[in-house]
Amino acid sequence: MPKRSSPKHDRAREPSQRQLRVGEELRHVLAQVLQRGELRDPALQDATVTVTEVRVSPDLKNATVYVMPLGGRHSAEVVAGLTRSAGYLRGHVAREVPLRSTPTLTFALDTSFDHASRINELLHRPEVERDLAQDEAPEEPGDA
Repeated sequence: MPKRSSPKHDRAREPSQRQLRVGEELRHVLAQVLQRGELRDPALQDATVTVTEVRVSPDLKNATVYVMPLGGRHSAEVVAGLTRSAGYLRGHVAREVPLRSTPTLTFALDTSFDHASRINELLHRPEVERDLAQDEAPEEPGDA
C-alpha cells in the first residue's frame, strides 16, 4: 500500500501566508527604490527594471528577487548590477520593512515571460491549431 503524505507535509512545499506577505512587502520596497533610480551602479543607470516576484525562505533569512529589465535588454548586466547593490538594497529594506532580521537578497532573472511566450508560440503552430480544432468539433450523433 502506498504511503500517503500528511497535509502538513504538503503545506511545507507551498509558501506560508507570512512568506507571501513578506515577499510582497519586499517587492514593493525594492520596486520603489528602483523606480526612483537611487542606485549608482553603471549597469543600472539607464535601465528600467521590474521586480516581478520575491520568494522568501521559510525562516525569512533569504529572499530571491526575480527581476526583468524592460525589453529584456542587458539582463545579465542588470542582474550583476543588482547583485553588487544588494547590500545597499538590504539596508533600505531593513529601514522600510519591520522584521526581526532582514533577509539576504539574491537576484535572478525572471524567465516566466519567456516560458509564456514559448507556450503561446507552440499553441499557435498550424499543426497544434488543427489538433485543437478537431478536439473542439462537435461529434455527430452516429459517432458514439
